Amino acid sequence: MIAYLGLGSNLGDRLQQLRKAVTALSKRLSTICVCSSVYESSPWGYTEQPDFLNLVVSVRVGMDPWQLLEVCHQVESDLGRRARPRWHEREIDIDILLAGSLTLREPQLTIPHPALRERDFVLVPLLEVEPHLVDPQNGRPLSDYLSKTPALKLYHEGALAC
Repeated sequence: MIAYLGLGSNLGDRLQQLRKAVTALSKRLSTICVCSSVYESSPWGYTEQPDFLNLVVSVRVGMDPWQLLEVCHQVESDLGRRARPRWHEREIDIDILLAGSLTLREPQLTIPHPALRERDFVLVPLLEVEPHLVDPQNGRPLSDYLSKTPALKLYHEGALAC
């Protein structure tokens, strides 16, 4: 199964945090297929914090979504993520955006990511990685959800270390 992970950081050396996360994920998952460029965006939810750097990676996984979630949490922990209120700053944040055509709605894991359709900072790099993705819940192209003028800028073109 191909899964798509969204990575973000807005504390410390943001680009280095993303590099470390991509490297750690590639060691644990073995197969990172594609890595997007890095984009900078304003914070979402709670806005009194530094801007974020975001990217998306696609990974080929032979595990269930719960195991993938555990890998994501372990990488976050290894890179020093501290518990903070929802939508606050993050050393690193790794979200499962999509996992094949799977749909899942559990208290600890929802796939597709519940805010995927609302966040250009996820949609832009996701569609850079795979332009023809569709919403597994309704079959609509994910590109239909992009705002007319996404409020983010290209920060680092091309893959970091995929």
